[in-house]
Parts: sequence; C-alpha cells; structure tokens
Amino acid sequence: MGTLSIVIPAYNEQQRLPATLDRIGCYVERSSVPVVEILVVDDGSRDGTAALVEGRGGIVRLLKNPGNRGKGYAVRNGMLAAKGDWILSTDADLSAPIDELEKLLAAAGRENAVVAIGSRALDRKLVRKHQPLMREVSGRVFNMVMRGITGLPFQDTQCGFKLFRQDAAREIFPRQIEDGFSFDVEDLIIARRLGLRCIEVPVEWSNVEGTKVSLSQGIKSFADLLRIRGNHR
Repeated sequence: MGTLSIVIPAYNEQQRLPATLDRIGCYVERSSVPVVEILVVDDGSRDGTAALVEGRGGIVRLLKNPGNRGKGYAVRNGMLAAKGDWILSTDADLSAPIDELEKLLAAAGRENAVVAIGSRALDRKLVRKHQPLMREVSGRVFNMVMRGITGLPFQDTQCGFKLFRQDAAREIFPRQIEDGFSFDVEDLIIARRLGLRCIEVPVEWSNVEGTKVSLSQGIKSFADLLRIRGNHR
C-alpha cells in the first residue's frame, strides 16, 4: 500500500491532542504500514495547540493556517502538504479509533478505490456511543437532503475519517472551494466528476463531547449544499 500520512485538523485542541497523539503513536509502532508523518494543521488556535505539537518532535509536524479559516481549509492545507502515498484525515478527538484505518486500507485495495470514507450509517451497531438525539436526527436529515440535491450515493459524508491516495488528493483538493464543515460533500462531488473511485466503509465510532459544530453552522450546511451543487455544475 506504500507510505501513509495522517492529517489532523485542530482548533483549540490543547486538551485532547496529547491523548490522541499518544494513541496514534502506539498505532504507528505496531502497524505494518509505514507512517511517514503525523501532520497537525492548527486552524488559528487561541490556546497552546501549536506549542504542544511543536514540542512533540519526531514524525509529528505542525502546519499553521493563516488564522481561523475553517475545518475545510485545514484539511485541504494538510492534504496538499502531506507526503505519504496514502493520506488519512482524522478528527482530533479520534471518534473513529485509529485502528479502523486498517478497514479503509483493506477495502481500498480490495475494491481498487482511491478514496475510502468511514461511515457510521452502513452498520449502526458499530456506533459505540451515540450523539445527542437531535444532533443524530439532524445528521440523518442532512444526508437525505444531500443525496437528493447532489446525487451522491453515500449514507454518511460527514464522518471525519477519510483516506485518499495521494494522486487523488492532488486532483481533488486544489478544486475545493468550501472552507467550512460542508467541504466533505464538495470533495466527493469533485471526485465523482473526475471519475475517481470512492467507496464507503463501515467503521467503529463513538461520540466525543466538545464538538466544534454549532447549531447555526449545522443549519448553514443545508444552504451550502445548493451552493456546492451550483459551483460544480
């Protein structure tokens, strides 16, 4: 499968990052996949996130956004800077355990895919801790609306655990316009327009308190779908 980069978008994650980096470090030590870098993209944090990452050293690298630009901007920045043959984007809270990467790699190899996205919807028995009811319901409604507007077939575009082959990432992310939380949908639309094979893979997932997605951002994401569709016609 080649080498791997791990990209972690981070905004004010001083408290959660140490445990996350420790868990990823343990995975790197026992994994058969050579991880060449853990790239933490600091999205203008106001706490000690940047200093914490700089103090880690080793294969942990810091990439800084020019201010607080949004999760989409951070992921794009990391994807375009990453050096691995495959690039995993994962949330700073590791709501999908890092070991679930093995499922994405295996499925991508088995199905000859260049993008593999983790999914909470394909097998809901793998959700170990659910989100609050209203947030989970709104997520399901968003996905239903998303499929109707965009024509994408995926059951869960918003799980923050996605794997890209480097050449696919180099094609997709320069075309990404969205900087906010709807960027995942845009990236998958771009991939489909480019004829790149994308697959959805069920992964274990647990809700972690401290989400950065506000109610207003969640509502805005519905309007974002129309803009995204218009931008990529």
